[in-house]
Amino acid sequence: MKKPASLDSPSGLLDSLKGRFLANMARHPGMDWDEARTRLENSPDALRTLAAMEASGGEPDVIGTDADSGAIIFCDCSAESPSGRRSLCYDDAALAARKEHKPAGNAAGLALSIGAELLSEDEYRILQERGAFDQKTSTWLRTPPAMRALGGALFGDRRYDRVFVYHNGAESYYAARGVRFLLKV
Repeated sequence: MKKPASLDSPSGLLDSLKGRFLANMARHPGMDWDEARTRLENSPDALRTLAAMEASGGEPDVIGTDADSGAIIFCDCSAESPSGRRSLCYDDAALAARKEHKPAGNAAGLALSIGAELLSEDEYRILQERGAFDQKTSTWLRTPPAMRALGGALFGDRRYDRVFVYHNGAESYYAARGVRFLLKV
């Protein structure tokens, strides 16, 4: 993933995030950019993760705070599943299980490689309350271990102005299915 020149410095990334934050206040009502900026300036790892999210088309923005920890939650807010993160199976085990026509990678492994998380079903529904996302694409979701042990995985999308969560074999991959990331700072 090659990042745009404006993201080569922390200040360039912070400027991009600030602009998106201010342009989309409905995603985080009552929140202040200065608090988010301060947390990011004190977390170089978070800045690297957000730069990777931005570089792959995720358009990260704040969608709220974690009720338990008070952490600020950043999530990919691109209208569709990020174009730089599609055609992936669910995880390493699913990728290893494919004998032919393997995808280039997997959603869980990609999240881990940049220090992010997959969204849970509940987190995906919270994102969908902030806007209409994945109207033409779908997104792999963090799957409960019991379901994953049986070979399945969850994904979600929005169709007919309604959010749907479905299941599929974890080894499957589609050109329109990608992955959104979540980061708590």
